[in-house]
Amino acid sequence: MEKVHIFVSGRVQRVGFRFFTKQKALSLKLSGWVRNQLDGRVELEAAGEPEAIDKLINWLHQGSPLSWVDRAEVVERIVIPEYFSGLFKIRPTS
Repeated sequence: MEKVHIFVSGRVQRVGFRFFTKQKALSLKLSGWVRNQLDGRVELEAAGEPEAIDKLINWLHQGSPLSWVDRAEVVERIVIPEYFSGLFKIRPTS
């Protein structure tokens, strides 16, 4: 299992990006969370199988239907011992 921490920049707020990210993560059986940042970026953390994380990262570069992604920056990717599948939350803006 792996855990990844990502910041996404571009037109990613007020376009359903968090909702679509949650749906994509759940479809990939990832756990984690997603939230807006005050600086306009979206931050997320996801945990699960490495192949599923790769698929999420590839999807993040495309984004949701109304979004425009300039950058999806992986700031941390580590191996973890276990995770809880299917728990993915939208958190309040930080």
